[in-house]
Amino acid sequence: MRPLSRFFARALAATAVALTFGAQAHADDLTVSAAASLTNAFKAVGDAFEQQHPGTKVLFNFGASDVLMQQISNGAPADVFASADQKAMDKAAAEKVIVPATRKDFAANSLVLIVPSDSHFAPTALNALTAANVKRIAYGDPASVPVGRYAEGALKSAGVWDAVSPKGVLATNVRQSLDYVSRGEVDAGFVFGTDAAIMPERVKVALTVPTQSPITYPIARVEGSRYATDAQAFIAFVLSPAGQAVLAKHGFKPASAH
Repeated sequence: MRPLSRFFARALAATAVALTFGAQAHADDLTVSAAASLTNAFKAVGDAFEQQHPGTKVLFNFGASDVLMQQISNGAPADVFASADQKAMDKAAAEKVIVPATRKDFAANSLVLIVPSDSHFAPTALNALTAANVKRIAYGDPASVPVGRYAEGALKSAGVWDAVSPKGVLATNVRQSLDYVSRGEVDAGFVFGTDAAIMPERVKVALTVPTQSPITYPIARVEGSRYATDAQAFIAFVLSPAGQAVLAKHGFKPASAH
């Protein structure tokens, strides 16, 4: 896609998000853009936060971290941004769309290789993915999806990236990678440990994959938030014992563990 076409595509995406939230938002609505892997956990966090803050409604926009960052950069409404890796948040800081002093790490995760629950493929190392009978492997697009960057780094570290990447089925976010595996459309896929736990009857973890850097999740207030006080309150709740307990129920580990 040419640069000008990319610009208009991003502008249209941001406009669509703005119109969607504009139609839904009310005076005390807080908009949180969060990584797709946080979907279940943050919905529960939002419910708990609303109970402690009557009158405040939390609206969520879930997706690939880099895509969310770009939406915010292009003007989509958001008060809080939560990313699945540090690089996406670094980009947000570089584009000055977050308040750097509010940035905090709040959770940690793991990278796993999953296969369909009825699969007989049982890899014990990443080099098993180079086998001729392994045709399709799902992972997030490394250009925009944190789980894809972690997968690429792990495969390169194992010396098998060149052999495995031609088999790659790129997903737009980690949940799409999970769906590909759960439907048996690929032989294996890379997701976060918390995502694999959502579908225990449809996928199984074949391998916990070492990563070159810890998988930690940062959160920050968006620059220019109309509800800065509520945004800070939400971040504080995520970091609080109550918020951390909700995250733990969904499989996330404390960021301090890494």
